Amino acid sequence: MALEVVNPPELARPVGYSHGLRGQGQLLFVAGQVGWDAQERMVSDDFVAQFAQALDNLLALVRAAGGGPESVARLTVYVTDKDEYLRRLRDLGQAWRPRFGRHYPAMALVEVRGLLEPRAQVEIEATALL
Repeated sequence: MALEVVNPPELARPVGYSHGLRGQGQLLFVAGQVGWDAQERMVSDDFVAQFAQALDNLLALVRAAGGGPESVARLTVYVTDKDEYLRRLRDLGQAWRPRFGRHYPAMALVEVRGLLEPRAQVEIEATALL
């Protein structure tokens, strides 16, 4: 099911996300994904590498349910260092584009004191519309 972006002119122009998306279909709720592989090994201590792997893990779930990157309607990105996220925006964009192209879900970024996996610097959860 195609999602329609909703960015009303009364709100600030979003950059790297959408204010809202709407559509009809089945919902898929994706649990928080961190930057580890199938053997639960953290792929790197690098923030961007963990972000990229978390996106790969998230998209594997969405694809297994019959969707694709364009099915992702909402992301919540939890980071342990907001300043690192802001410093690495260009690198994060380079990780984003091969996976999502120019599709930008509704997003929230939340800085947290820690994540369940001690080495994790980022965790991403999602809602997809299939």
